[in-house]
Amino acid sequence: MPVVEQSVVIARPASEVWSFVTVAENWPSWEASTVECEQLTDGELGVGTRWRGVTRILGRRLDWVTEFVEYEPLKVATSKSVESKVGFTATTRLEEIDGGTLFTYRVDSESGLGGIFGKLADPIVAKAYSRTVQASLDNLADLLTIDS
Repeated sequence: MPVVEQSVVIARPASEVWSFVTVAENWPSWEASTVECEQLTDGELGVGTRWRGVTRILGRRLDWVTEFVEYEPLKVATSKSVESKVGFTATTRLEEIDGGTLFTYRVDSESGLGGIFGKLADPIVAKAYSRTVQASLDNLADLLTIDS
């Protein structure tokens, strides 16, 4: 199972980072592979909330729906794909540190990426996606600290 995990320090309090990253519509503004993202269920984010989105990985379009299976405000949110060609779990984790917030984003995906690229391509796809995730996290840090 390919795993991509990257972190960045954001010079903002965890509450501000959390408030931004837990709004589905904000994801395309910072996460480079996210083309579309919206919350499907009504109400506040929590376990059972569903998001729908479109991700582009190495030029391939992946439509998905996820459901949050873990939600601890200001600390961690984990969603699992419930509709997608590729099974995956995505976790965002925040930790208050000196100088701001350590933000970690982790994606665990099925081996072979559901046949989209094939099992032999897993290491190449994971490496490319890891670079994209790190660039996205750097973009998030810049976006949230522009006005500070």
